[in-house]
Amino acid sequence: MSVDDEIKKILEEIDKTPSNKATQGHLGKLKAKLAKLQEEKDLRKKKKSGVSAISYAVKKTGDATAVIVGFPSVGKSTLINKLTNAVSKVAAYDFTTLDIIPGMLEYGGAKIQILDIPGIIEDASIGKGFGKKVLSVARNANLILLVIDAARNPKVQLDILKKELHNIGVRFNQKKPDVIIETKPYGGIAINCAIKLTKISEDMVKAIMNEYGLHNADILIKSDITPEELIDIISANRIYLPLIIVANKVDSIADIAAVRKIIGEDCVFISADKQIGLEELKKKMFENLGIMRVYLKQPGKPADMKQPLIMRKDSTVLEVCEHIHKELVKNFLAAHVWGKSVKFGGQQVGAKHVVEDADIVEILMRK
Repeated sequence: MSVDDEIKKILEEIDKTPSNKATQGHLGKLKAKLAKLQEEKDLRKKKKSGVSAISYAVKKTGDATAVIVGFPSVGKSTLINKLTNAVSKVAAYDFTTLDIIPGMLEYGGAKIQILDIPGIIEDASIGKGFGKKVLSVARNANLILLVIDAARNPKVQLDILKKELHNIGVRFNQKKPDVIIETKPYGGIAINCAIKLTKISEDMVKAIMNEYGLHNADILIKSDITPEELIDIISANRIYLPLIIVANKVDSIADIAAVRKIIGEDCVFISADKQIGLEELKKKMFENLGIMRVYLKQPGKPADMKQPLIMRKDSTVLEVCEHIHKELVKNFLAAHVWGKSVKFGGQQVGAKHVVEDADIVEILMRK
């Protein structure tokens, strides 16, 4: 029996198996087998394609990196040229860009590296059309800009591109499931749930673990996970990234509302060529990157409002100190903070205080 036949057989069995307490273990085993067969199928296609697994080498610079992903000729090169100082070749035919083109966007005091990669086509994730090498760049980014042509079957483009990203292990706009698995030499599977599970049962958890050869392990589940999310955790090669859908060439469509309804998801409508919607896109990029600005102040002097420190959201005062210099951590006494994270300007806080975007921080050190 071929892999495709096995996959079809398992899908049919999943469809006809009622979901109840008695069948949870069986369904879990089936879903785990399905995931393994799909991985086997993809691996065979990659070997058959004979495409080199060598990835593009891209030096990451700036405070964060965004990668533009899309089909050929959707306007990716025009977009990076308008957003940054890059010079990416532009033409009205497919496969204009055959290399990685970097550019730098400065927004809100942050330096955001943007990478224009060659156009993606269907089956890129198994090596077609430079796809495997190109998509490896997306796995190393902090944000994905999924660019589609708003006037050319936008939903079809979106579905294919998402499938290709999913196939290389990218999980977008979702948090990594809060699950900890610790293997042990004996004792079977011990499950500890911090919350009530509604999407998966303990029997299904055990069945999936056993199918992946994990017969002795302690598993702590702190979020309400699905079977597919548990499989992702076990696979341990998934990347969780924010993704923004960018519908380009808005100037060529008559009814934006109709296209938005077809897409069925939140997206930013732009025209890179006409520079429509670019400010909204920049703002959304900054918000989705999970970064913030922290302005520094020396005692007795005004704050430096020109060059903010770019930090990850939810950073503490101690992490701000670590970012500047390790000596600040060693000699830290307290900090004065002005901004949204405190009740009044100049409030004294400790090392564990969480700062917010645009806060001003003055660090006090032991003498």
